[in-house]
Amino acid sequence: MSDTPDLSIGRRGGSAVAQSVEFDGIRATFVVDGVLITRPEIFFPTAPAEYFEDSLTATGELAVGVGGLLVQTPDDTILIDAGVGVMRGDFVFGHADCGTLLDVLDALDVGVGDIDVVAFTHLHFDHAGWAYINGLKTFPIARYVLSAQEWAPHSHQESGDDGAVAGQIVEQLAAHGDAEFIADGAAVAYGVRAVVTGGHTPGHTAYVVTSPAGNRLVAFGDAFHNPVQITHPELLSAADSDAAGVFSARQRLLAELSVPHTIGFGIHFGDRSFGRVVTTADGRAEWDPVPTSVPTTSGG
Repeated sequence: MSDTPDLSIGRRGGSAVAQSVEFDGIRATFVVDGVLITRPEIFFPTAPAEYFEDSLTATGELAVGVGGLLVQTPDDTILIDAGVGVMRGDFVFGHADCGTLLDVLDALDVGVGDIDVVAFTHLHFDHAGWAYINGLKTFPIARYVLSAQEWAPHSHQESGDDGAVAGQIVEQLAAHGDAEFIADGAAVAYGVRAVVTGGHTPGHTAYVVTSPAGNRLVAFGDAFHNPVQITHPELLSAADSDAAGVFSARQRLLAELSVPHTIGFGIHFGDRSFGRVVTTADGRAEWDPVPTSVPTTSGG
């Protein structure tokens, strides 16, 4: 970690905002690792340009937030996804400026040794990058959980970086045997349930956090990359591997998100990361952002 964390990317008005929501003694915080810069015509090649008119920078780019979701319950501290890691340079779809996740955790007074569970939605580079540093577990006491289907393509072969999969992380998971494989419906912590859908990747997994009072949060990873896909679930991204599987996964997750008293978390939704799925008068599903707070940090 740097001596002087730059948390500007986590402030309101930035392209990715470190936001929190709280319900029934549970706090969920988007722990920002940085941004990926791409262009809509590259990442959403079949989408009409007008879909993204309200989301673009002055130069016509999409600034996509990356990081992890810190879920603090009375019983456990869970990190859903682990960002990119230190990366400042080009990647297959654009440019990355990442590496703040550990600094943001530190500013929130959460140490790497405080994380009980790291739950991966999938093994793409922007969701698993901080799992290891120099061959050692970054979160030393945490259980590393992911679906068995997500691991299956890597179980009998070494994985190199292909621009999407976090190859070095896969190799470390294999070498150390740190992964705990879960199935659809598994409880990964008290009140936290896995929803294994596949689609975006073979074992892509969402996580549902439910309070004793029945209020819920659904962290859906890359099942949706942009709020426009809530309304247009047929719209694929360039990183989706299985079109039919993606659509099936989205239908299942839209049903989860439509359950009363449910908030959704879209890790790539920028300053609209937390929201609800609502139905408009003409029957369309839409993403309705919910009020959030910028958490107080130890850095001021």
